[in-house]
Amino acid sequence: MFAAYTAYTDHEIGRVIREVRDEGKLDNTLIIYIVGDNGTSPEGTLLGTPNTLTAYNGILDVPVGAQLKFYDKWGSAATSPHMSVGWAWAFDTPFMWTKQIASHFGGTRQGMAISWPARIKDAGGIRAQFHHVLDIVPTILEAAGIAAPEQVNGIAQKPIEGISMLYTFDKANADVPSRRDVQYFEMAGNRGIYPDGWCANTTPPAVPWELKKPTIPLDQYNWELYQISADYSQSEDLAAKMPQKLTEMKALFAQEAGKYGVLPLDNRAFARAITPRPSATAGKTVFTYTGVNIGIPNGNAPNILNKSFAITADVQVPQGGGTGMIVTQGGKWGGYGLYLLKGRPVFMYNLLALLKPRWANDDAPPLSPGKHTVSFEFTYDGPGIAKGGTGTLKVDGGLIRSMHIPNTIPFLMPPDETFDVGDDTRTGVNVLDYAVPFPFDGKIEKLTFAMGPSQLNEGDNKTVQEGVAKAHD
Repeated sequence: MFAAYTAYTDHEIGRVIREVRDEGKLDNTLIIYIVGDNGTSPEGTLLGTPNTLTAYNGILDVPVGAQLKFYDKWGSAATSPHMSVGWAWAFDTPFMWTKQIASHFGGTRQGMAISWPARIKDAGGIRAQFHHVLDIVPTILEAAGIAAPEQVNGIAQKPIEGISMLYTFDKANADVPSRRDVQYFEMAGNRGIYPDGWCANTTPPAVPWELKKPTIPLDQYNWELYQISADYSQSEDLAAKMPQKLTEMKALFAQEAGKYGVLPLDNRAFARAITPRPSATAGKTVFTYTGVNIGIPNGNAPNILNKSFAITADVQVPQGGGTGMIVTQGGKWGGYGLYLLKGRPVFMYNLLALLKPRWANDDAPPLSPGKHTVSFEFTYDGPGIAKGGTGTLKVDGGLIRSMHIPNTIPFLMPPDETFDVGDDTRTGVNVLDYAVPFPFDGKIEKLTFAMGPSQLNEGDNKTVQEGVAKAHD
């Protein structure tokens, strides 16, 4: 008996199935294939983008002229693209809404195919029973004849909440009622409840691609009502015709939400999503590192966004002037790096690949061997998001360069990059200066971050949009 899980790559799934077939085990292997994990993502905004991080940072429209600079490389490793909202909605047809909207099937419903030739005799048969991803594990356990463990390593386990789908494998049960009679949905305040062929859901108060948007009180959301046993795509809202039914459904949602730990509801949406949980840095303003320390998650790194900060590095420079990364966070799609390049200090700020200011003096003599203090201080222009500021690069107290930039990253560093001290391990913030890995060939005796207070306020996206326009001028 064996088990395997493969995610997000059809090619790897071609390979797994081929190996099982070559071993002569395909007929007696249960394969469950789920087409995606949610509705198609709308975060590419109305125009689409060559850099997903721009949309994630509230920049709603990268001008077409700026996008055309990436035209010949679109879809390659030189871009991190995202389709436009129109395409996302097309892929979610015939359902309403998209990813992020858990209340409607456009945000949640996916196709699934199950193969087990030795057990399923109705090859190509279609099943319409309502089930949920929670039901996958119970199905596998029943198929394997294994009971869910009551304890793991001496720790008592909570009961598995899913319901096996194994009963649907028999052709005789093709049209029997679903054994899952209720299921709640919730994400960022958008709610849905399914019982026995009905569905009640809240109307999204804002479109999901506007990542920074005002919230409304949770009790002011409108509710819709659908009989999905006859209207699977949620096209006919029955809320006005059946107010008593809707009231019952809303009460059922509250019951299920309480039962499964959904309460209290939180509709802060993107602000909630980017809050590190857990965080080893909450409340800290001074961070000190020594030596090489790579692969630190963003949630445990000093957060330089929307605030003033100072980086001070006490380093030992080797013969020849020294080269390599002192500290970096992010990479080619956004971030910063403080490094030595042939003995000359550089601070690079990558504003989501839209603007790439570089503090350096390439004509200065390289640093002499021995101890030096390299520092970068940034004074933020806040309050507010994405404001600019003045950065100053120094060595041993002497000025290398001071420069003002019009804007900064507002919300999110690249989530697939890390905070690295003494090396750069993923993508570089400046491919013209170095290639990764970029280890520092000297010694980092002490690296200190001193953080000012956050200067976020409740402003809108105007500052961000203005920053994009300036970045393209």
